[in-house]
Amino acid sequence: MTAAPGRQGADGQARWLIKGAAIAGPGGRAVADILLGDEIIEAIGTGLGGAGASVLDAGGLVALPGLVDLHTHLREPGREDAETVETGTRAAALGGYTAVHAMANTDPVADTAGVVEQVWRLGRAAGYCDVQPVGAVTVGLGGTRLAELGTMADSAARVRVFSDDGRCVADPLLMRRALEYVKAFDGVIAQHAQDPRLTEGAQLNEGELSGRLGLAGWPAVAEEAIIARDCLLAAHVGSALHICHVSTAGSVEIIRWAKSKGWPVTAEVTPHHLLLTDELAVGYDPVFKVNPPLRTAADVAELRRALADGTIDCIATDHARWRPRKRNGRRRPSA
Repeated sequence: MTAAPGRQGADGQARWLIKGAAIAGPGGRAVADILLGDEIIEAIGTGLGGAGASVLDAGGLVALPGLVDLHTHLREPGREDAETVETGTRAAALGGYTAVHAMANTDPVADTAGVVEQVWRLGRAAGYCDVQPVGAVTVGLGGTRLAELGTMADSAARVRVFSDDGRCVADPLLMRRALEYVKAFDGVIAQHAQDPRLTEGAQLNEGELSGRLGLAGWPAVAEEAIIARDCLLAAHVGSALHICHVSTAGSVEIIRWAKSKGWPVTAEVTPHHLLLTDELAVGYDPVFKVNPPLRTAADVAELRRALADGTIDCIATDHARWRPRKRNGRRRPSA
């Protein structure tokens, strides 16, 4: 749903008067009115008047800056049956997001200047919020050859974040080369930390519950080992590393240690890893099968502490609308 246009002032600009919003700040929350002109905040205060402005009663609501989501999957190009840039950004705007980063695992993969520019232009055409494409680290997410990092950085999309998200850049030499390459233009490598050999066939966090349910375990060390390796590589190269969807207490400990050294490492956590545990999988409901898997209550508690103390830098949704593909009239699984 979108709001009706505000009334226009004498200068022809749409104007809104938001009344009684709680404005969050360092000292807590202060209730105030906000007068909006066309694309700018004209005034913030109490008892504001706005001649001819549309009035919105915001009592009980909190006014925040526009949110930025560092991790979304908008599916276009190639999976428009599940999501498009337009529908994804419309949903984002409804949730208060003014910018989203679109991951590279599209079809074709966003590993060239042409594809990232296509995604960027689709975002501009939709107009709901800014869309910043994330370029692939490796060609086709194959993990064997570096993608066109430089040409994506020089493209109209001005890509600065690169990730094979959904897959790990498992080869340490390739990861080092990627970090070295993007350092030249202040780029960032965002790693999906999952050792592929340690997680073959994995379905659920490795522990007592996975054993009881007879599901292949996904050990915490598969995430932690990659994070430890890449923190060391980032320090060695002096290049920026971002860790996607951190899920274990051990990962938090490694990231906290890396930051204590002053290394250029940042991290994100998803809402579901902050709120849910692997115990929800006891009924085999596939809605709780996510990547990385839901972890234990102890992991959740540590993730919350890390977010509160700044060890984890931000919350990112990992929004990924999914719909199974059809083949010969029958549905088949989709990545």
